[in-house]
Formats: sequence, structure tokens, C-alpha cells
Amino acid sequence: MAKEKAPESTRERLDSLKGESVAGDTPVGPAGDAKAAERIKKAANASQRSLATKKKVIGEDAESPKGPVGLDIGTTHIVLAQNKPNYIETIQDLNAFFTVPSAKFAEQILDQKEVMYYERDNEYYIFGYSAESFANMFHGNTRRPMREGFLSPDEEEGLSVIKAIVNGLIQKPKKFGETLCFIIPGEPLDGTGSVIYHESVIKGFLGSLGYSPLSINEGMAVVVSELPEDDFTGIGISMGGGMCNVCLSYLSFPVITYSIQMAGDYIDTMVATAVGEPATKIKVIKEEELDLTREPKDRVTTALNIFYDELIFKLLESLQRVLSSTDKIPKIKTAIPIVLSGGTAIPKGCRERFEKMLKNVSLPVEISTVRLAEDLLNAPAKGALTMAMTEAE
Repeated sequence: MAKEKAPESTRERLDSLKGESVAGDTPVGPAGDAKAAERIKKAANASQRSLATKKKVIGEDAESPKGPVGLDIGTTHIVLAQNKPNYIETIQDLNAFFTVPSAKFAEQILDQKEVMYYERDNEYYIFGYSAESFANMFHGNTRRPMREGFLSPDEEEGLSVIKAIVNGLIQKPKKFGETLCFIIPGEPLDGTGSVIYHESVIKGFLGSLGYSPLSINEGMAVVVSELPEDDFTGIGISMGGGMCNVCLSYLSFPVITYSIQMAGDYIDTMVATAVGEPATKIKVIKEEELDLTREPKDRVTTALNIFYDELIFKLLESLQRVLSSTDKIPKIKTAIPIVLSGGTAIPKGCRERFEKMLKNVSLPVEISTVRLAEDLLNAPAKGALTMAMTEAE
């Protein structure tokens, strides 16, 4: 990696771009300078607020928010972010469900335990964190409303489950038309899935709740959350469940965004197949026990190490390929940071392994540091809220 240099001022960075166009023909020059400076100032003020996080409590009523909202509907988790008087609060729930046959006796038990569910076609759809508990009890796997970052075409009830989970986190706003910024994935490089369809369906649902929804790319949301002191210049990578989202941002403008449909779920599935264990169990081991700085101790950790190496290799390979084949990259005189977020980056040693493998990759931009987001699971939601606060002002 390149040696870190003294950072340029915002003015010097803007001057280096005069006469050029970045991020989808965003104008740069006198008007662009003012727009970028104002955007950076607003976003920096919002993103530097402290973060308090919690999991959805079973039986807890959803809030009717006052003020802008950030929402991350990810393949693995759904995270809500709200601006409180002295901090930003995020609440997360699992984006998953598990079905059991409907029966009056079972219904009484579910109600007593305040388990979140709904009934359809003689089945109970148990969703959120309760679904994972039921899957482990029955030695099975949860089902996902989303696959590889998009609404799953294989789950007819997928959107209904997402609506139920979101409704358990948030109600209609106190003020009709409140700004809500939600996360969308980048266009897949070599996979399938329609960003336009996914974005439109989610936007329609959120609009029906009384919000004015706008979207932000997931990688860009990481940049907005984590790089205010770098003038929102750097590479944000969200290593989620269904995909890895990547964004190269310059002065708060997303210059390049894309995704690869390979992430935590891929690791879980491949390891589960290799060792003959349920993917749900592998996920728990990965997130709670795996240490990539140590030698593997058994078949599961050996397989996890192998497929982590494969994922990081594919991610860095894509970054090299995309950045080297585009003419959109502005002239950046200083080295820029890479910030990692997402549940797949949770295991100890993930950042160090990424940094080590980065040394074998040639990029057209200098990298100063590789860092982890302050809160790996909640960084995109915080970035979405920051954008919502900026747009609402």
C-alpha cells in the first residue's frame, strides 16, 4: 500500500477537478464547487453524531418517527436509523422467515411468547429473529425474502415478509411526506437481478406508508457514514449477506458503484455443503467464533478460511478490473482510504486479511489505509439517515 500523504484541502481537491465531470455528469466548476462544499458540510455535521444500536425486542411496538429516517433492507438484516436528540439510534431485525403448519394450540403459544408472525394458506410465517430460533429448534434453515441483494424470485411471500418486518420497526410518520432514504444495491458485474425493479417495488411500499422515499447506493452509504473527515472521498465496501457492494466516492459524489453477488451467504452455503452442516449453524459460527488470525482448528474453520480467501480474492479482482477499465476516475492527488462494513467483515482478522491480499493488487488510485466501519452492521443505515437529514434540510 502507498505511504499516506498529507491530505489536500477541500478547495485543492475541487480545483483539481475543474473542467471535468464525475458521478454521472455532476457539474464541477464554480456551481459544482459550491454544491459539493455545501453537501459535504451538511453530511459531515449529520454523520459525526454518536451511534446507539439495539436489536428488535420481541413484542416491542414500532415507533411513529418524527424527522427523517434511514432504512437498510439487506439480504440478512433490516436496519432502521432515526435521529434522536443527542445521538443516532439504529434498530435491527433479521430479514428471514420460517414456516410451520397453522394450529390453534401453536397460535396460543406464539401469542404468549409475543412471536412475530402472520398466517397464510394454513401456515404461520414466523419472521425476524424469532425465525432463526425456530430454525435451530427444528434443525433447519431459515428462508430469505431476498437473494443475492435483491427480492428473491423464488419466494412468493418475500415482499409480504419484508413489509411485516418493516412494519414491526416503523409506523407511518408523524408528518406525512417525511423523508426516508433507503439502501439499494449496485448493479451486479457478473450476476442477475434488477436494481430498477427492486428499487421501484420498495419505493412503492414505503410511499404507501406516507413517506417521501429516496434511495442511496449501499457502498455510498458506507462512505457517507464513515468518511466525513476525508471529505467523503474513498472506497466504501459493504460485505453483506447476499452481495458485496462497492463505491468509489469523490467529495461526496459516487463516481463508480457496482456489486458482486457473492458474500456471507455464499460462504455459509459452500461451507455447509463441504462439511455437511446447516448453513444457519455455519453463519452463527462465522459471526461469533471465527478468528481469521488463527490457524483453523477443525473442518468448519478450515472451510471458512478457504472460502473467505476466495471471497476477498474475487472482491479485489473485481475492484482492479473495474477501476482499471474506466475513464471516470477523477484526478485524486492523495491516497484514499478503503472502509469495510457488513456482517461478513465481523470475524476478527478480516480487515488484516483484506489488507494483506490488497498488496497483490494493482489499482489506479493509491490506498492510504484499510479500516473497519465503527459499527459494521449499522453503517449503511446510518449513512442513509445522514443522506435523509441532508436532503430534508
